[in-house]
Amino acid sequence: MAPRRSFLVVLMLVVVALDQWTKYLVRLHLYMPRTYLGGLLTLVFTQNEGAFLSLGANFSPAARTLIFTIAVGIAVVIALAMLAMKKVSGVDAIAVALIAAGGVGNLIDRLMRHGRVTDFIYLEAGPLHTGVFNVADMAITGGVIWLLLSSFVPKAKSPTAEV
Repeated sequence: MAPRRSFLVVLMLVVVALDQWTKYLVRLHLYMPRTYLGGLLTLVFTQNEGAFLSLGANFSPAARTLIFTIAVGIAVVIALAMLAMKKVSGVDAIAVALIAAGGVGNLIDRLMRHGRVTDFIYLEAGPLHTGVFNVADMAITGGVIWLLLSSFVPKAKSPTAEV
């Protein structure tokens, strides 16, 4: 059963709003890193010029703009068009909506913050740790993992007439 378009729109709006609201709060209130849950969670304010985990931060400003603003913008438009034209089947539309919303959240930062994205969440459990990320990154990563796992699940065949 495919989710309704209205649900997907609300989902995307909630993700973008939550992403922008948390980034705003971080920029306003987080001056020093704060650690919680015995060191598992650290909130730390960073401005990332690259992509997830600072990938591409060392690229030239022109290359960063081309890749992280223009190319991501085009990818978001394609994802939104796929949703609007119902080119994504079933619940995979939720994953595409999460990816698009995360892309929009980070694009807003890049356009408003001179190519930088506000990141603030860091997780560490013993030797395992993440880079610093944000709500938009979680939406993108969740959507990508969803689609990856979904690709291993057999899809129901649409009924066809036999001759």
